[in-house]
Amino acid sequence: MTSNWQNRFTQDAGLLPHLVDLPTDQVLLSHLTEEDYRKASFLDQRIITPQLPRQLVPWTELSKVELLQSPKPQYIFHIGHVGSTLLSRLLGEIDTVLALREPQLLRTLCEISQIRNEPDSPWSPESCEQRFSEAVRWLSRPFHPRQRVMIKASSFVSELAPALLADNIKALFLYAPLDRYIPTILAGEASVQETHIMAGARLKRLTRHLGKAPARLWELTLVQRVAMSWMCELVTLFVAQKATDPTGILWMDFESFLDDPEERLLSAATHFNHELSSEKAADLVSGPIMSSYSKAPEHDYSSDLRHELLKEANQQYATDIGAAILWVEKIATEFPLVAAAMQWIETRK
Repeated sequence: MTSNWQNRFTQDAGLLPHLVDLPTDQVLLSHLTEEDYRKASFLDQRIITPQLPRQLVPWTELSKVELLQSPKPQYIFHIGHVGSTLLSRLLGEIDTVLALREPQLLRTLCEISQIRNEPDSPWSPESCEQRFSEAVRWLSRPFHPRQRVMIKASSFVSELAPALLADNIKALFLYAPLDRYIPTILAGEASVQETHIMAGARLKRLTRHLGKAPARLWELTLVQRVAMSWMCELVTLFVAQKATDPTGILWMDFESFLDDPEERLLSAATHFNHELSSEKAADLVSGPIMSSYSKAPEHDYSSDLRHELLKEANQQYATDIGAAILWVEKIATEFPLVAAAMQWIETRK
């Protein structure tokens, strides 16, 4: 990296505003090619290697750089482990899409937004507003004039959806029914570990949306924690829709996508106003993207393998899954917002 990073930053998306060093108020700029973006499952610390060209610059200096006007990003929001990376990879093959998967900068903004009026916030409320706009503008930069950025956010970044989707920004909301979501999580060691790690934060978020805690974390079984996570993320998306223009949001059940991937991919492309021919859609859904694990494409992952893993999870946890579904239904009778969110996805079928 050189001292003329300002000029490089104005040209295209080649310099990613990657991470924020809060103590020094600096932004890490990492040099990525279009192919780097295409390959990356996550735009966070996991792509940092000794070979990655990068440079820390003061946020105040980066904010002074004048950029050409670019359309704001489009978004994929989701409840976690429901095919968002897969859809992002497929849509990212369209020439007019630059797909960004889980940029760390957006995650940092979301974390700070949760404490923006608290004494431990690193930024003032006014600075939060300004920096939010700046960060979105930085992430909006494409490589080519006809290209538009499409961000696949981390699941908890859905808390920012109302602000990100202002001004009629298009978004895809991905979900799965509870009876499919639970075995999906239980079928993977990494997703089970993630459930335990994020359970406390998700229960706190759900409590904030509901106005009252629906449960106490220490009393929840593993399967109930999975079900609570589903409630948290589904309610968050439902609240986001209520706060924005619902016509800009396409809800998609991942199971329905798997039943008819070509038609659903075409539907998503049309929703985002990107041209995709039936021939190319057919090629994409029959190609290597669909037959590999999206978060780690070097590993094969077929529909048959997925079916077998779900079958094993359903058999192993059958009693607990049934009890957790009844538990969620009971919570829905006590909290109208949960009931409304569940009813909403029922009407999507």
